[in-house]
Amino acid sequence: MATREVEGVHNLGSGGSRAVGSLRQRIPGSSGRNVSQGVGVEVGERQAAIDLDVVVDYGVSIVDLAQTIRGNVVSSVEGMTGLEVTEVNIAIDDIFIPEEDEEQPARVQ
Repeated sequence: MATREVEGVHNLGSGGSRAVGSLRQRIPGSSGRNVSQGVGVEVGERQAAIDLDVVVDYGVSIVDLAQTIRGNVVSSVEGMTGLEVTEVNIAIDDIFIPEEDEEQPARVQ
């Protein structure tokens, strides 16, 4: 959730996990969005390591976005759990490019 809060993050997960998640959302009675999609965590007694698969919005500085994600994730996890976050590995899985139809409002004729 700390990753999704960062502006410029479009979605989380690899292509396969996003496809499965999309199908899961269409099933009646399903719980909807899977917040753990694209997130892997290894937890020890006092430390945690986090792996993230991220889809970014087109035009966003990936370096700045990664630094913001790391800061937000580290402060959230350490604040909630008291564990020291030793690493946050971010894999940019895809770049979201909006369709032209999505960017412009529909014209009334």
